[in-house]
Amino acid sequence: MRASALSPQLVGILAMSAAGVVFSAHDALTKYLSASYPLGEIIFFRQLVSIVLLTTYVYFTTGLYGLKTSSWGKQTTRSLLFVASTFLIGTSVSVLPLATALSIVFASPLLVAALSATLLGEPVGPRRWTAIIAGFIGVLIIIRPGGASFSWLLLIPVAAASASALRDITTRILHRTDNTNAILFWSNVAILLATACSMPYGWKEVATPDIGFLILAGALNLLAHFLTITALRFGDAALVTPFRYTALVSAALLGYLIWGHVPDQWTVVGAAIIVGTGVYLVVRGSQVKARTADVGNDK
Repeated sequence: MRASALSPQLVGILAMSAAGVVFSAHDALTKYLSASYPLGEIIFFRQLVSIVLLTTYVYFTTGLYGLKTSSWGKQTTRSLLFVASTFLIGTSVSVLPLATALSIVFASPLLVAALSATLLGEPVGPRRWTAIIAGFIGVLIIIRPGGASFSWLLLIPVAAASASALRDITTRILHRTDNTNAILFWSNVAILLATACSMPYGWKEVATPDIGFLILAGALNLLAHFLTITALRFGDAALVTPFRYTALVSAALLGYLIWGHVPDQWTVVGAAIIVGTGVYLVVRGSQVKARTADVGNDK
């Protein structure tokens, strides 16, 4: 079937599914490189590749004027949260099994939903609160505080999910004035400055074969974001967003093939609850918006 024959919704589904796989491949590559290089060095070079590719793309499409921001304050806040979430996610996948780390990190939409009432003024009804609480129970099932298998390292992806949620909320606010390319560009500038500051703390000379891996990590990072944006441009958010959870399946597969990690039954149960509640929140949110729009059209 030719690409031109595909419906926009199917294009969105395929793009979001691919984004999930690319994100997990990117995280697996970060985990692999973290065994040989400091995390700050890995992030610096991969984001350097990303910003070069992004700038080139913007230059030949909209021109560099498209990188202008209308709100330096919000842009700075979003960039700092981006730096925090990037380091925390990178640390999570470097010290924990890939599937375990990403299962907890993927709880960030639950936190977005919980905080949206206060920070975005969006209504959160009892059904969505029930789903949010159920999702947090899924996180607790994976972490199992007080259990024999509990590790304080499991709190790192919890912090990563929190930083990611605040970053996403700030992004939604910033999107009212700035375009996606500007948001990605200035966040990449911030991460480059932050990681450059880690240079005096033990950067290592990059082996020739690993140069290719660092370039690939940067390309995968940018490609994953591009696919996500494409998915949301072509398909309805409620339809395509759940397909981002292909990242958990591919992460489990990559974790097994590369490191021999097999998620235990509690991690699988907890991840399933997080995915289920995440999908419900997206669908429910879409239904609420549709009803609100219908009421507005009747006035």
